[in-house]
Amino acid sequence: MITIKDIARVAGVSHTTVSRALNGSPLIKKVTRDKIEKIAAEMNYVPNYSAKSLVTKRSFTIGLFFSSIEQGTSASFLVDAIKGISHILDENFNLTVNGIDGVHNFGNIQPQRFDGILVMSQSDEDNAFIYHVKKMGIPLVVLNRQLEDPGIMNVVANDREGVKEAVDYAVLKGHRKFAIIEGKPGFKSSSERKQGFMDSLIAHRLPLNSDYFAAGDYSIESGYAAMAALLLLEDPPTAVFCSNDDMAIGAMNACYAHKADVPGRISLIGFDDIMFARYTNPALTTVRKPITEISELGTKMLVQLLQQPETKPQQLFVKTALVARQTVAETQQAGS
Repeated sequence: MITIKDIARVAGVSHTTVSRALNGSPLIKKVTRDKIEKIAAEMNYVPNYSAKSLVTKRSFTIGLFFSSIEQGTSASFLVDAIKGISHILDENFNLTVNGIDGVHNFGNIQPQRFDGILVMSQSDEDNAFIYHVKKMGIPLVVLNRQLEDPGIMNVVANDREGVKEAVDYAVLKGHRKFAIIEGKPGFKSSSERKQGFMDSLIAHRLPLNSDYFAAGDYSIESGYAAMAALLLLEDPPTAVFCSNDDMAIGAMNACYAHKADVPGRISLIGFDDIMFARYTNPALTTVRKPITEISELGTKMLVQLLQQPETKPQQLFVKTALVARQTVAETQQAGS
C-alpha cells in the first residue's frame, strides 16, 4: 500500500510537505503541490481516511438532511439537491443523505461524525434538529426554507413571489376561475405557494372559491385525485395551479382520463420545473425553483464556514422564474 512517505521519497520532499500538499495547504507553492498530486496519482495513492481523521480530528463527512426522504421529497428534488452539492464538494469529503424524521436520537449528531451539515428544510418541525446541530457547534447551512433566525446561514428561493407571478400570467391570459392543488400539509413550501396563489387572486379582485382549494401531498397520485374531483364540480375552474410539477403531471393525466383537453378546457401551472416538465404533452408551464443552484450556493457557504469559522451568517435569496410553455391557454376575456 502506497503511503505519503513513499510519495515523499519520489518527490524528494518531506512527508509533512506531501501531507500539506494533498490537503490543499496554502503553505505549499502551487508548482510543488501540482508535482506531488501528479506523483500521487501515478502511484495510485489512496488516502487512509481513518488515519487522517485521527490526526486531524475531522470526519471528512458532510451530512445532507431532508425533512423526510419518504414523504414530500420527489426523486427529481433529491437529484437536483445532490447535483448542486456535488458541483462544490471535492473528493476529500463523503456525503451522507438522511431524513430528519428518521433520526430517532439527536445524540448521534455530533461534531465527531460530521464536519458540516446541510439541511434541506421543508417544515417548521425541523427546528428541533436544526437547533441541536447549532448547539453542537457543527457548521450548518439551512436550505429551501426561510428562517427567522439571523444567526443561521440560510439559502432560499421566494416561492410566494414565484407563484404570484405565474398566476398573474394566467390572469393576463383571461382566466378568472382559479383552483389550487395544495402541497403537503405542514410543509412551509405548501403554505408559501398557497399564499402566493391567494396574493394574485386578491390583487386582481378575483373570488377565493373554497371548492377550488383541493388537498394534495406533492405526489403524482394526489394530483390525479384532486384534479379528478375538480373536474366533477358543477362549475369547474378554467385554470389550476399545482403546488409542484409531480402533482401537475398527475393532474394532466386526470384531465386526459376525463377527456378534458389541456389547455383547451383546463389550463395547468406547476412548480419546480423538473426535468420531465418540458417533455409532457403539452409541455408544462411552471415556476422554476433552482434547487441545484440553491444547493450549490449553500454548499459554498458551508465550505466557507469550515475554512473560516468566524464567517457571519447571512440569508441569501435565489430568484424563481416563470417558464411559460404550452399548458396555459388564452381565453376570450384576455385583455378585457
